[in-house]
Amino acid sequence: MNQVLRHQPPGSATPADDGSAERPLVRIVDDDPDVRMALAELLESVGIDAATFASTREWLESGEVDRPGCLILDVRMPGSSGLDLQHHLARSGDPKPIIFLTGHGDIPMTVQAMKAGAVDFLTKPVRDQTLLDAVTTGIERDLAQRANAIAVRRHLDLLAMLTPRERQVLAEVARGRLNKQIAFDLGISQITVKLHRSNVMRKMQASSVGELIRAWEAIPEDLRERRP
Repeated sequence: MNQVLRHQPPGSATPADDGSAERPLVRIVDDDPDVRMALAELLESVGIDAATFASTREWLESGEVDRPGCLILDVRMPGSSGLDLQHHLARSGDPKPIIFLTGHGDIPMTVQAMKAGAVDFLTKPVRDQTLLDAVTTGIERDLAQRANAIAVRRHLDLLAMLTPRERQVLAEVARGRLNKQIAFDLGISQITVKLHRSNVMRKMQASSVGELIRAWEAIPEDLRERRP
């Protein structure tokens, strides 16, 4: 059974209705109950919410409410391993920060995990401060990823308001092209280019060309080309 500490009822991974949904939560997935409890108590001692799970499957099937935070994973467990879970999350587009904590690590395994984006790969027993530092890094990374995702969604919503021609002009402006160059390439007048640029600035809610370019570059390249 999983256990959630700090303002959560035991045996539940669902946050209480107390505004805790935005508070970071560290998920601990380890088949050793003593390790799970020790790690959860360490995190609770510094005011960090923790939820514990005995297997990757138990966490995936928990139905917990999404909260910012990170994962602490054992590498070798019955059923799917921590590395298997890392690959699963990557394939599903959920790059949740992961800290591997294991008593059976080796260099190839460490390299594999770090190349796949792990925050750290720690060996048991680990110093409390070393683990807490890794958790802090993991939480900060997740918060940054979430903020970036919100910004990208906002830019995409605004981009969807542009006409196909305005998208073309925006792409050319982002390339650093001058109005006369854009006009020549698109076979339109410079006055028309200026009109499109003005519309793009207004619709994208950009106060300067620099801000407009930053918004464009923040959107993943494959999504920039997607037509509404």
